[in-house]
Amino acid sequence: MRGGGSGEIDYRLARHSLISEFRKGRIARHEVCDAHPELVRAARELGDETSIPCPVCEQGNVVLVTYVFGPRLPAFGRCITTRKELLAIARRPGEFTAYVVEVCPHCSWNHLARTFLLTPARGSATTRSAR
Repeated sequence: MRGGGSGEIDYRLARHSLISEFRKGRIARHEVCDAHPELVRAARELGDETSIPCPVCEQGNVVLVTYVFGPRLPAFGRCITTRKELLAIARRPGEFTAYVVEVCPHCSWNHLARTFLLTPARGSATTRSAR
């Protein structure tokens, strides 16, 4: 889910660099298309579709998957499926961090798009702006 403002870290520069190295042949496809099967499943079943083409296979668009980590959540985080769910977690006491990962369900490309601290104001935002 989309963050904004302070506390957000955007990984576009790292993404651009990685894709550039891949396209120059310095990184093999299997090194960038290495998403865990559970992440690919989450992308297929729960992810937020985008209009961003996969930078590796170009067979489809990437999907955004959001995980939240914090107190009283599983050690592997919680996959967020709706804005309502994100807002509910944001209202809980404690500090929560959201990680938005872009995933290609076709080739298993994945890259951390951004992280942000979860606050009630951010719970109502969407994931549509991964660029």
